[in-house]
Amino acid sequence: MWELVKAGGWLMTPIVVCSILALVIIIERSHTLQFSKIVPSRLREQLITRLRENGDIGRTQLMNVKDKTALGDILATGLLYRQYGLESMTMHMQNRASVQVHQLEKNINMLGTIGAIAPLLGLLGTVLGIISSFLAITDGAMQDPTMLAAGVSQALITTAAGMIVAIPALVAYRYFQRRIIDINAQFETQAGLMIQELYDYQLLDNAHAAVSTSNMTTIDERAPDQLNIDKTNMATI
Repeated sequence: MWELVKAGGWLMTPIVVCSILALVIIIERSHTLQFSKIVPSRLREQLITRLRENGDIGRTQLMNVKDKTALGDILATGLLYRQYGLESMTMHMQNRASVQVHQLEKNINMLGTIGAIAPLLGLLGTVLGIISSFLAITDGAMQDPTMLAAGVSQALITTAAGMIVAIPALVAYRYFQRRIIDINAQFETQAGLMIQELYDYQLLDNAHAAVSTSNMTTIDERAPDQLNIDKTNMATI
């Protein structure tokens, strides 16, 4: 193996570096982009069941759910803002989904770049190998075929190495792109189902009622002061 790398010339160094980077990214993204870690099953059902049984979920519990998984972050954020209405709840969930998708796309573009650069490096090695072969011909390679063979072998080795690196990188790049699209679709599906279930079980109304009761309590506490002000104004008139 080392002899092949050495025969390919100095362009084999960036190709080898690209292969190592691509391998590291593929292993890391394969470990990270697992549905069980990002979109755990029955998480939405568990949150809705807890809401139906207790009427609410404590902020501490929601923050624990939020920190564990990407889907938990989105759903818990929606429940944290459900008391402010559907529009606010939906907006905050969309913002968190955008953040999570951006994190899932980490290093994916680098993988695509490696898949595009590696064949070009191989092609450059091919051109340089052919150039060295023609130069060898002018220097009398017809009497010494080994001088001609060195340039040809460099051209073939770099071309093959570039393709060997680029093909798996591009396949993995397309695969991870599709996986992220599927995960994003699951985010939208789970968030939509949670909103629908909140409507079906009238859990949004409970949140609004809690906020309204809090507002009425504040108004009632301030009512005597406001009544004294009104009496003063009437006396002045």
